[in-house]
Amino acid sequence: MSNYSIKDLEQLSGIKAHTLRIWEQRYDILKPERTDTNIRTYDDKDLKLVLNISLLKDHGYKISEISKMSSDEMSHEVMAISDKQLNYPDQIHALTISMLDLDEERFEKIISTNTLQFGFENMMVNIIYPFLSRIGTLWITGSIGPAQEHFISNLIRQKVIVAIDGQLPTLRPNAKKFLLYLPEGELHELSLLFANYIIRVRQNKVVYLGQSLPFNELAFACGVHKPDCIFTVITSTPGQDEIQRYVNKLAKQFPDTDIILTGYQVVGQDIDCPENVQVVTQIKQLMEYASE
Repeated sequence: MSNYSIKDLEQLSGIKAHTLRIWEQRYDILKPERTDTNIRTYDDKDLKLVLNISLLKDHGYKISEISKMSSDEMSHEVMAISDKQLNYPDQIHALTISMLDLDEERFEKIISTNTLQFGFENMMVNIIYPFLSRIGTLWITGSIGPAQEHFISNLIRQKVIVAIDGQLPTLRPNAKKFLLYLPEGELHELSLLFANYIIRVRQNKVVYLGQSLPFNELAFACGVHKPDCIFTVITSTPGQDEIQRYVNKLAKQFPDTDIILTGYQVVGQDIDCPENVQVVTQIKQLMEYASE
């Protein structure tokens, strides 16, 4: 079982911490544990409760009504709403609950329904990516346990690999060659896998080198393939004390290659990007580049 701060609940549910405190005092909905220094801490049960409340409120229920519901009544109402067509934020809430419960059946229902309705790419861009972004910092800080992280990551990973395998190996006339990798020690592969799909579906060439690649091996592969673009996702490694040196090293080693970076360690971190380096904050920026 994981422990969450009130800020974690705010980030995952979209409900402001101030509002959560008011609900606790006025309606006695939440009953957090407190540390020796009187700081609120919450568990998986509390997080699911807040996510369910958020879903109900978004569908017109008043908090005064919700506070009077039993757990069974609340679950019944949430399931009734879930059987209808949900919007993207609702789907992200549902995915979060399936992760907390390690509920593969619920995950499969969410993914299959939305893939049929919107297509795989739109489902990934509008549901999976915001979901991963919302909980990404919680993975790094350890607020979400390894079992939950591995469970949801592997299920999503399977879906992306199947989608990649379904692509025909055809290249457009002006196709670019992309080299995709993760730096040595970096293991968060989901975003890199989806980038692989995004680039291939636009009929470009991909050289996929995967996780934890030493820099000298990157240099070797680039010497062999001479890519037009190098793409990587830096979530945890290199860390903040090393990332600028690493970016500078990439730019200097591959001066004639476009280098596209994304991930927690570079987005919004005031990285000084050399001329051939670009930090992208949204997957749609990579889509546009791969479509040029």
